[in-house]
Amino acid sequence: MTDRSLPASPNWYCSRCSDVSSSGVLGVGARNVVYLIDVSASACRVTGQLVGHANLVSGFSFCQHAGQNHVCVSSSTDGSVRFWDSNSRTLIREQLAHQNPVSALHWSPVDKDLVVSGDEKGVVVCHWFHTGDAASFFPEPRTIVCLTCSPHTWSCVAVGYKDGMIVLVDVSKKGEVTHRLRGHDNEIHSLAWSPVTGEPALYSRAEDDPADGASAGERGCYLASGSKDHTVRIWSTAKGKGVMTLKLPFLKRRSSAVDPGVKERLWLSVHWPPGRPTELVSSCFSGELLLWDLTRGGKQRWTLFGSSAEGQNHNRIVFNTSSLRLQDGGELLLSTSMDREIKCWDLKTLSCCWTLFSLGGAVNSLTFSPVGAGCLALGVGDNMIRVWNTLSCQNQYDIRTFWQGVKSKVTALAWHPHKEGSLSFGTEDGKVGIYDVFSSKPPQISSSYHRKTVYTLAWGPAVPPLSFGSGGKQSFSLYSCAGEGVILQHDAARLSGEASDIDQLIKDTNSIKHKLSPHTDLSWKPDGTVVAIGNEDGSIDVFRAPDLKLLCSVQQHHKIINSLRWHHQHGSAPQLHALLASGSSNAIVYVHDLRSVIDDPPETPVVLTEPFRRLCGHTAKITGMAWSPHHSARLVTASYDGTAQVWDVLEEAAVSNYRGHVGYLLCVDWSPVDPDVVWTGGKDFTVQEWKVSQQEFTNPPKGKKMSMLQDKKKSGSKQKKKNRSAAGPGGDGVPKMNGDGEKRSAEQSEEEEEEARSTSSTDPPGASLEIQKKSSSAIKSKEKPPDPGLLKKKKPRSMLPVSTAMDHRPREELLQDCIALAAVQHSAPPAGCSPGQGDHVHLGLFADRRALHRMLQAEEEGHVEAGHFDSVVYLRLWSGDLQGALQLATERGELNDHLLSVAPMAGFAAWSGAVEAYVRQLVLQEQYLKAASHLLSVHRVHEAVDLLRTHRLFREAVALAKARLAPDEPVLKELYASWAAVLEKDGHLSAAAKCHLAAGSGFDAAKVIAKKNDVASLRTAAGVARISGEGALAQTLALRCAKDLAAAHDWLAAQEVLRGQDNLLVHRLHLCTAELLTAALLDAGVIPAASCSSTHQWAEPEKHPSTIQDRVRDVWEEEFGLSAAEDGSVEALLQELRSVESPAPSASAPLKQVLLQAALHLSRGVLGWILDDDALLLTELWWAAAWIRDAGLFCASAEICRRMFPEGDVTLFSRKRPKTLKASDGEAPDGEASAALRSLQAFVCYHRLYERWWRCAAEPAPPEGEEDFGVLLSEPHAACQSVQRAVQEVQERLAAMVLQHSRAQDSDGGGLHQNPAENSSEDPETLLSLSSSMSKHQQQLLDLPDSLKAFPHPDVLECCLVLLHLSRCSGAVSASLRQKAEDLLQKDGKSPAVLKASRRFVT
Repeated sequence: MTDRSLPASPNWYCSRCSDVSSSGVLGVGARNVVYLIDVSASACRVTGQLVGHANLVSGFSFCQHAGQNHVCVSSSTDGSVRFWDSNSRTLIREQLAHQNPVSALHWSPVDKDLVVSGDEKGVVVCHWFHTGDAASFFPEPRTIVCLTCSPHTWSCVAVGYKDGMIVLVDVSKKGEVTHRLRGHDNEIHSLAWSPVTGEPALYSRAEDDPADGASAGERGCYLASGSKDHTVRIWSTAKGKGVMTLKLPFLKRRSSAVDPGVKERLWLSVHWPPGRPTELVSSCFSGELLLWDLTRGGKQRWTLFGSSAEGQNHNRIVFNTSSLRLQDGGELLLSTSMDREIKCWDLKTLSCCWTLFSLGGAVNSLTFSPVGAGCLALGVGDNMIRVWNTLSCQNQYDIRTFWQGVKSKVTALAWHPHKEGSLSFGTEDGKVGIYDVFSSKPPQISSSYHRKTVYTLAWGPAVPPLSFGSGGKQSFSLYSCAGEGVILQHDAARLSGEASDIDQLIKDTNSIKHKLSPHTDLSWKPDGTVVAIGNEDGSIDVFRAPDLKLLCSVQQHHKIINSLRWHHQHGSAPQLHALLASGSSNAIVYVHDLRSVIDDPPETPVVLTEPFRRLCGHTAKITGMAWSPHHSARLVTASYDGTAQVWDVLEEAAVSNYRGHVGYLLCVDWSPVDPDVVWTGGKDFTVQEWKVSQQEFTNPPKGKKMSMLQDKKKSGSKQKKKNRSAAGPGGDGVPKMNGDGEKRSAEQSEEEEEEARSTSSTDPPGASLEIQKKSSSAIKSKEKPPDPGLLKKKKPRSMLPVSTAMDHRPREELLQDCIALAAVQHSAPPAGCSPGQGDHVHLGLFADRRALHRMLQAEEEGHVEAGHFDSVVYLRLWSGDLQGALQLATERGELNDHLLSVAPMAGFAAWSGAVEAYVRQLVLQEQYLKAASHLLSVHRVHEAVDLLRTHRLFREAVALAKARLAPDEPVLKELYASWAAVLEKDGHLSAAAKCHLAAGSGFDAAKVIAKKNDVASLRTAAGVARISGEGALAQTLALRCAKDLAAAHDWLAAQEVLRGQDNLLVHRLHLCTAELLTAALLDAGVIPAASCSSTHQWAEPEKHPSTIQDRVRDVWEEEFGLSAAEDGSVEALLQELRSVESPAPSASAPLKQVLLQAALHLSRGVLGWILDDDALLLTELWWAAAWIRDAGLFCASAEICRRMFPEGDVTLFSRKRPKTLKASDGEAPDGEASAALRSLQAFVCYHRLYERWWRCAAEPAPPEGEEDFGVLLSEPHAACQSVQRAVQEVQERLAAMVLQHSRAQDSDGGGLHQNPAENSSEDPETLLSLSSSMSKHQQQLLDLPDSLKAFPHPDVLECCLVLLHLSRCSGAVSASLRQKAEDLLQKDGKSPAVLKASRRFVT
């Protein structure tokens, strides 16, 4: 699978979730995957995984029979049992005999075809491997926790239940119960058979049953059981009763004894090693492993594993143990624990051989230390940080764990760039802290918390206010970016101080008044000069330190920025140091070259809309990226499509694709020591190390893997309801993922809260829809509607039940009540008669008011005792105790509209308090609208609005606020802003824009609309920004829209968009030139036509075509009214056009960019022509031709040269407006304008030369008139090109020599120690000679004039060869020109290709 990896943690609370084969392969069930690990006495290695279960793996077992030990079986809580081939890691068969979660599984050690499984409801199923048959039994209606097949009799199976019962079942007799073993008083965790038959005598104490062995006539075998009641029992299967009880000892731990009175959390695993009939392995309270000697007497009958060294034992409870016998006779024991460690033990020495760490959460971040080589930090979702020394020679899994002070998922990590061991971390709950990994001290925690998850941490130079008073010393601050879109600067030396928000500095420095877009990522350039900040709207802003002056804004992405990375500053060409890679949720990686912006900062921020390179291939959002520190411009990216991709950035080519993870990838980093190794972490809870050169695939998958993951995710939500409904009396038997949030019992819940490292994992995926349908249909069949005729009208409960009951006494007593009442009314009451209390409580209804109140008090006491508090409220209301009635209803949460309607009778204070209490009650009942309405009744409008906003009822909150509050209330703007944020997050961009407009923020409205990045959205956004007075933003959006329309050749719409904005005349002129240029090339048929294009009438081909420059100027004057006015407008247009981004020509640039850039330079040249600036005109004409030429468009370049200079003479620029081109009088011959003129003339002649040669070769014609091609045979340019070719040849030889040396070193380890003298005798060229030759040629290049290199000519030797060919078929080449061509070939044509081609002409 990979070189090294950390798997997901084994599942908890499973009786057999791991097993080892006889060939040394350990299988471990973790989440819904089984990991395969090669184990030996010295090392381990994760080799693969078995993927296919839809829910948690609850059991796993290998077939231990020869020839079939590669076959294994696993069970899941989705009810499935799957058979696997561990060699090919493929599924053999799946059986769905269970209808409930499977809780136990075992492959029979006797019968190689038999697998037995049990589920939560007590059903036992026998699976036959070769035939695929299955048989079900129901021995006991109890919850099965564990089971094990006898190693001596194929039909005997021991089953352990949750209530402490152990049952021996004979599967050959349809599941007949042969013995019921009673003795444990709590659930059975594990069962283990003795490895030998018979029942030899064991040592027994007086309180144990006699263990003198079975009689000769009885055949049996001992069975060991481990229970939650803290005991291990040995059972005689021949007698059917227990023969020995072992009580777990309370071992000292963490320098303090465990209190026996405290109920410990425990999972008691037992294992009987093969070949050791008198020794038994069991787990203990806190993760210790014990080896019991069953023949030893005394108090201590056990030996502790790992007692030879400190820290060898597990520190949490152990769930599974299994053993392996090695070929050299040694025995290994393998254990899995809640501490997320897999340990290997030597059963002879009882010492730990090795430890494999596992992960209990998604790997959210991984990063290598820039100071400590090979020190890898992992931020994991199990609330822990792991630091791995990947270069350790003694232990390949040298890992330390840090958990103190974390208490939440670790989502971001960053090493200090210079201070070794200083590691900063961010968590899901917004915490930021710094660990010293070489110290045992707890971390320093910043006093400033984020409101949401911290996604990015970065160390960078301090900016104000922390940079004030630094005294010139370089100080580093810690920057954190979180989900609320805020970047905080923390003082690493004083984390207790207040962190500063850098947004205020950005606004102050750049005079920004509007609200900044929420930030999502940041990255400091390694030299600390600039910082790039990614935003939620897809833009990237680059700021100069330390005042955070905005240099440029990259507007390429249109979705949230997830990752930014600067190219490293070492071992690469300087021109690559300013490369910035960015990844967002739109699956495309863009690389921008910001060297020109950083080296020569502009006065006003520049907007970049074209990338340097575009890397396409991923099918889901980008989550992480890293530049290779060993290569130039090599990048690795991680994506939600489940793969990691290595790119050659300069070539825009995919190099390698890694697909070893199951699920989303979250982070990636390049090994700092091995250029071929990359580390990745993902949502599958694993970290994997892999080699770039060993991958099978080059490109990411085409979306198939992503769709499978999404289907799996959807099925998971359906299963959650079933899992919840399945929780019942037997629900605790379901295994839990490591760190699962569900609790198995009350004491486990309390222990989980006390343990700082416990964590909540993702919800498990779902089971099949078919099972759900069956279960739902079964429920429906049981429910029958009641017969309406049998229903009786329910009699209402009496408000005075005590007095009513007194009226149902015997007739004599009722008559006596009349006499007593008459005496009360007319004379003294009888002795002991007090109406309203005691035996005469019912007479209070007929006596005076005091008696009535006493009766009502007695009735209240009766209602309270019966729990009828609503009746108590009404009685108090009737008696006039309105305050008491409201108080009782408030305490019970039983206020209602009726009570609230009479509450004003108790006064305003009581009424107001009742309203507040009723509002709280309604909120708990999720009746938010009703609660807000009641707040209005007491004139609390602000509280009502805030209540609606808090519960995301924004529409109702806005309506209420506008209806009841003043128009200038600040809460209204805040309400619109909150609603807009929610709408924007949900994708309702138009509605969000309306909210921003209502809040008076036209800028934010335009930004939101433009997020769609399509033509309609950009046009609308530009109009909104223009109307709102945001002129700069409106122009930027209009330009983006116009460029998209121009790329589609929709010229009419592009001009219409720009016409609606002010001060965009120069860009309209630019698009006009681009349209004329495109129309000319389309007319010539040298470029393809767009599918849906529209052109202006003035761009249609003319009957008598003029030069392209005359055509441009004619249209400018006629359509745009531009003339050679002297009011300075042309100079302003030229100055504005010069500020437009103009990168260097590139062979990989798309056609639309080539045409726009060529039109840009041509427009500048025409403006220079209007201003009579020949130097500018020449230079820009040269650049216009160079863009098309360098893009490899030979025919288009020839057509442009022909359209600009139809007569082949560059100096004759225009006949319509007489204009000749020449360099300035005072300029030197090697000046820029002169060089551009000569170069332009050379390329025009070059195309005319080829045109004549092709015409001559196609149809030999009579000699044409001579044409001056002498400009092509420039000796200085020939010399310059010769030196450049020599430099290229030396570079190729050096590369070949380095490659040969590396191959020799790989094939022969001692190649480095060869004698240098022998090397030099075999190879005449040495590194020293080639280096000196390179230096010589480079010096020659430096000595040449800059104009030769800046304005090159066509290949002189190529032109010489074409001229000599042309001279043979045409007489257009003079003898002197032929002689000059031959002389140049003899002088500079030293390469083999040129010598071969010139052999026909030069002797």
